[in-house]
Parts: sequence; structure tokens; C-alpha cells
Amino acid sequence: MRQSQLFTKTLKKVPKDEVSKSAQLLLRAGFIDKLSAGVYTFLPLGLRVIEKIEKIIDEEMKSLGAQRILMPALVPKKNWETTGRWESFDALFKLKGKNKIEYALGATHEEVVVPLVRKHVSSWRDLPLAIFQIQDKFRDELRTKSGILRTREFLMKDLYSFHASQKDLDLFYEKVKKAYRRIFRKLKIDSKTYLTLASGGTFSKYSHEYQTVTPAGEDTIYICPKCRVAVNKELGSKNIKCWRCGRALSEGVKAIEIANIFKLKEKYTKAFDFRFTDKDGSRKLVMMGCYGIGLPRLMGAVVEIYHDDLGIIWPEPIAPFKFHLIQIGTNPQVQKEAEKVYKSLQKAGHEVIYDDRKNVGIGEKLMDCDLIGIPWRIIVSEKSLKKDAVEIKRRNRKKLSFVEIKKLNQYLDEVVG
Repeated sequence: MRQSQLFTKTLKKVPKDEVSKSAQLLLRAGFIDKLSAGVYTFLPLGLRVIEKIEKIIDEEMKSLGAQRILMPALVPKKNWETTGRWESFDALFKLKGKNKIEYALGATHEEVVVPLVRKHVSSWRDLPLAIFQIQDKFRDELRTKSGILRTREFLMKDLYSFHASQKDLDLFYEKVKKAYRRIFRKLKIDSKTYLTLASGGTFSKYSHEYQTVTPAGEDTIYICPKCRVAVNKELGSKNIKCWRCGRALSEGVKAIEIANIFKLKEKYTKAFDFRFTDKDGSRKLVMMGCYGIGLPRLMGAVVEIYHDDLGIIWPEPIAPFKFHLIQIGTNPQVQKEAEKVYKSLQKAGHEVIYDDRKNVGIGEKLMDCDLIGIPWRIIVSEKSLKKDAVEIKRRNRKKLSFVEIKKLNQYLDEVVG
């Protein structure tokens, strides 16, 4: 991509109404745009990050044998009444159609997925089953001061599993935990992310959250350093022990909830009378689990962890591009060689954004490069061409290297990877 063709621009000033570092940097760097409180547009660079997060999640969910679908966001009132959540779920956006039928925008999708699966499952032979979607959710949040960490509309992966027994649900639940760990490792946030015991809220008595430690977090968690698990402060007692080993927990630290998992058991299948015929001929309620990940929250959490005073430092797996090529100076030979390097990188299959902007000074180009946070910077300048080379540097390191232009792709394959 040519940066001159990118319709968005970077911002020099920090948005006054954004308190989280991730929101400030993502807005300034041109990844997102704020429409209103808790409502954001994902711009070209931001959408590339979201799409890479989505790809990682999609692969891991399918590795569990889960099938991907897409459910409607508009859910009839009668479905919410069946589960009792039309009145009890206070974050629902409610609306009425011209036919006077009332709906709620999907805040979660148990009210859709249970009657859907009920149509297709009748016997133990049809179980277990897992399906998921990646779709917008809508919640009428009162607190929207943390940028994309807490919004009224957000993209979410929600996975639902259906089982013939508690044992089978427990086994799948553990598989999901491992899949989530693989996702967090790929995003480079695993070392700061803890499986956390929390209140189940509207779903169940207890649940498990995944909390990523950062000062920007809205939650406080107490960590067991031995087991690498935690307890959410909302559970109440100041003397809570580790729920695995029983030892005392660390002092509370701030964290962001990026995912959660619930053993719903029979809560929603009972509401819809969703039963199956077991091997012995008896009719039993289907057991159920649900597992959510907020994609924008993941994006925001990554930025909260990976940034410095100059801007974002994207981990390579989800960076919008791997290389930021910068042409410095107006020398025709520099422009010519930069074009050659750009086309060579593209031909070799590298993801590259090329700052070919005219009438933009060296300082501004370098500041924008650091702000946007692409993992590798490549500069073509009069200085580098004196060595028939380009200048290359990692975003998070000071060391510069000069690489011969004719050997650049080989260097990128062998050294950068």
C-alpha cells in the first residue's frame, strides 16, 4: 500500500476525551475514528489488525471442530422473554418495528443459537456439537471512557457448545482453555494474561475470565504466582485464596477482561425445553457452554502493553504491515530506487506500506512511522544509496543496519523471517 493513497491522516494532538493510552494512540495513528461515545469506525490500518486477529481466532476455533455460522443481530422480544432476560438484561438495546413487534439488538446469542440447534439435534448421535460466529454485539454500556476496551458496539467471537453429559462439557471446556492460550501466545500477550475466577453475572454463579494485566484495566485481580491464575476482586472477600492450590494471592493489580468462558449447563436449554434422546431411550436436557472473545478488546490490550512514548509497537502476527518503507529526500535517484525496492518487496510477498508522500518532511515521516508502529522500518535515502543499500531497523530497537539492495529480500528471509 502507498501511504500517499491512504485517505486517513495521523493526528498530532492527543484527543482530549480519551483517557486510555490505547485509544489515544489508535486515534492519533489513524487506526480508528470515534463516531460517538462507545462507537468507533475501524479505518484501513485498524481493520487490517482486526482481520488478522479474526484469522487467528477462526483457525483456533475450527481446530476444535467448531463450525462457523452468522446469526442475526435483530432478535425478537419473545426469545428474550423465553429466557427471562427481556427485563433482567439491563444492557439491551430495545426497538420496535413498524409492525409493532419488539426486538433487541444482539448483546449475546443464547436466545438465537439454542432454538436454532434444537431444530437439528434430536439424538445423542448428534452430540457433541460446537458452533461459533464473529459478529457485532450491542450493549447499552454506561461506562465508555476506555476507548475500544469498552464500547456500545463491538466485534465478538462467541462459541457455543452442546453436550450429552457434564463429563463431555468438562472435556470440551478444557480444550477451549488450551485454544485460548494458543491465541494469546500468538498475540504475544500470554505472559500477562491470567485465567481468572469471577462472578458469572447474568449467565451463571461463577465463570472464568481471561484478564490481561495493564494499568488501563477496569478490573482488579489477585494473582497466584505459582499457578498463574487469578481471582477477580468483585468476588468480595479480601482473604480469597488461590482456587487451585489454596495459597495466599498477590496484591491486587489492574487488568483488562479480554475473554470469558461459562459452563451454562442446562440454563438456556431448559428455557427452550431443548432435549435429546439418550442411548437408553430417555429424554434429557442438553448441556451447554459458551465462550467469548472481544476482538477490539484484544486489539486495545495489545496496544496497552506494546507502546512507548513515540507510539505503538505492533507484535508481528497482527501488525497491519510487516515493513514500513520510507523514501527520504526529493532526489530523483532516491525516488527511483525506492520504487524498485517497493515493487521488489511486493513481488516477494512481503506486506509493506510505502511512505511515498510528497511535500512531507523527514521528521514528520519518521514520527508517523514510530506512531503507527510497523515492526520493521526500511529507509531509502541519499545516505543509504552511497552504499547501494537501504537502512533497516526494528521498531523497538535502536540499532541500524545497512543492507545491500540486491541482497535485501535474501536478508529479510534469513534474518527477519
